[in-house]
Amino acid sequence: MSGSATSCEECLLIHPSCAWCAQEDFGQARTLNSRCDFSQNLQKRGCDAPFIENPRSGSSLLRSKPLSSKGSGVTQYDVIQIYPQKISLSLRPGDQTSFEVQVRPVEDYPVDLYYLMDLSLSMKDDLDTIRNLGTKLAEEMRKLTSNFRLGFGSFVDKNISPFSYTAPKYQDNPCNGYKLFPNCVPTFGFRHLLSLTDKVDRFNEEVQKQMVSRNRDAPEGGFDAILQAAVCKEKIGWRKEAYHLLVFATDDVPHLALDGKLGGLVHPHDGQCHLNDKNEYSAANMMDYPSLALLGEKLAENNIFLIFAVTKRHYVLYKNLTALIPGTTVEILDQDSKNIIQLIVNAYNNIRSKVELSVWDHPEDLSLAFTATCQDGQPLTGLRKCADVKIGDTVSFNITVDARGCPPKGTRKSFTIRPVGFKDRLEVSVDYRCDCSCTYYTKTNSSRCNSAGTYSCGICRCEPGYLGARCECEEGEVDHQHLSACREAEGKQVCSGRGECSCNQCLCYESEFGKIYGTFCECDDFSCARHKGILCSGHGECHCGECKCHAGYIGDNCNCSTETASCVSDDGKICSGRGSCVCGRCQCTEPGAFGDTCEKCPTCPDACGTKRECIECRLFNTGRLADNQTCQRMCKDEIITVETLRDTSYLTLCPCIYVFCVFTECAVAPNAMTVLLAVVGSILLMGIVLLALWKLVITIHDRREFARFQSARSRARYEMASNPVYKQSIPSHPMETVFHMHSIKSCNGGVH
Repeated sequence: MSGSATSCEECLLIHPSCAWCAQEDFGQARTLNSRCDFSQNLQKRGCDAPFIENPRSGSSLLRSKPLSSKGSGVTQYDVIQIYPQKISLSLRPGDQTSFEVQVRPVEDYPVDLYYLMDLSLSMKDDLDTIRNLGTKLAEEMRKLTSNFRLGFGSFVDKNISPFSYTAPKYQDNPCNGYKLFPNCVPTFGFRHLLSLTDKVDRFNEEVQKQMVSRNRDAPEGGFDAILQAAVCKEKIGWRKEAYHLLVFATDDVPHLALDGKLGGLVHPHDGQCHLNDKNEYSAANMMDYPSLALLGEKLAENNIFLIFAVTKRHYVLYKNLTALIPGTTVEILDQDSKNIIQLIVNAYNNIRSKVELSVWDHPEDLSLAFTATCQDGQPLTGLRKCADVKIGDTVSFNITVDARGCPPKGTRKSFTIRPVGFKDRLEVSVDYRCDCSCTYYTKTNSSRCNSAGTYSCGICRCEPGYLGARCECEEGEVDHQHLSACREAEGKQVCSGRGECSCNQCLCYESEFGKIYGTFCECDDFSCARHKGILCSGHGECHCGECKCHAGYIGDNCNCSTETASCVSDDGKICSGRGSCVCGRCQCTEPGAFGDTCEKCPTCPDACGTKRECIECRLFNTGRLADNQTCQRMCKDEIITVETLRDTSYLTLCPCIYVFCVFTECAVAPNAMTVLLAVVGSILLMGIVLLALWKLVITIHDRREFARFQSARSRARYEMASNPVYKQSIPSHPMETVFHMHSIKSCNGGVH
């Protein structure tokens, strides 16, 4: 896409890797739009480094005070819990940059706790329980911090229908006629009773003065009270150098935004402080209840941790609210608030064990990606929160920033990163690097452009009616005579069909395959021979259709290596003296020779003679290869010494005669008759085994049938001869016997 850039600014926006060459004589005006490319490509093409415009994104520290380790004491106003405190970013669109933020919750940090209590009638028993809360709570909290302050406020609901009883008889006593509790104070929205103080006895005194009130519907106006406690900083007394805890104690659900329309309140809450001289919420009957978004914004803006202390039956509702309001937690409150102290301590410890980053005033054209590194040191991509953090531990967050576009020139933006509930913050200012430094030297009606254009970043932008790389031509001058200067020969295409003719010279097109160049655009760096799809085999450069091979390579496509190291055999000879080395591989010329270095040759003469030098060096440490390293490298065959040989040759070694033999083991072909007999024998054996199995199955079957027959026969004998019920009759007269026998025969014959 770089070819589409006609200016330095356009080039930088194409891709963060694109660079622009502002050198005046770059390219000799032979290429169209060729100044935008990768930086390394521009340098290869002759652009000097000082003229390359390639701004990168980066960051710089503006304020970086070290992290503190302790909160209270004489240095409490200089406590630093985030590092760094201010940085500046220079962003080029698409070019990401990262910076690290460290957060350390210090020990013994001051705490301001404001107790906001529901004083509707259902909370009467809770009010009785907390009358001495201040003293006990201060004792527990001083175990966690030496600098603790406590405040108190209460709420009921808006004193309008349908939220409260508005009939005249209920104005002074909304409990009028209620038998269980006939007396209570008038309904009110929010009442600030005690500013934050370290005199906890005053908290007890103020609580003991309070009486409950009564409203009409079940939900309470607690969110009105939370917002006023958050934004009325001066009256509440929130300190800048302290943790801000707001405890919200109630036994019912809250009214939300738009509920006020039931009472005719159509104006949304403005998020401002509306406490009058009596420290009462004066706009309760004029504005709607605040929304969750407004509530979360004001709590975060004033670094306040909200603790919902609610009864068990409403726990799930408030738990869901914590997901919508950053920096909030929820604890279960007993029906009479007996566990309120332990609840607050648990909530405080829970809050202190979490570190979560929030972003304020986030510019829409910036994208931020977080990676948290918590106590275990493992990076957690996509997370901006660490849990189970111990006081004094340091956690870090890597933040990657990417600009998606360029704002109008001269625009500077900023945003803030803050740990939720901390007063500490990191201020981030953003400067966009969308301009090229060479534009500062732009000159109109420049002589470099023949006084007919503006010179900027190495190119001329011609005035209307002028053409050419230096605005040297006027429109209408281009004719056949001028076009002929852009043809390599008569009848050929203008600029070889790969460029445009401008002012008697060719300006070559950009190509996705490579560079087109030459006086007539006749050359390129991609139309050369290839080997396995690789231009010039990767061992050369393509110049005007011809491969210019690197050192050590030859051939049309540079695929032929001139190195011979791979052709050297173990005996140090090229291809064992039986061939030649061509393109780094042996081509064996000796008949019968083969192998990578033609080292194998069973038919070559004097097979034993070739081993003589190895016999000399290995057994007797003599001869040409007697050097130990040379012998070990070139003689790798196994040598076996025996007493007698079946086949001998003779080798004379002065002054003695030694006998040696070389054995070549070959695979012996199997005997055909043996194979045939083995196959026939196997078939016969299988037949005999199958017949034996069949005979065994038949025998078992016959024996089972015979046993079944014997069993049936035994039962029949028992029925005929061994029937205990049957008795032989004894006749009293011979004729009687005949009669009986005749009767039986008649019965057997079927005649009665």
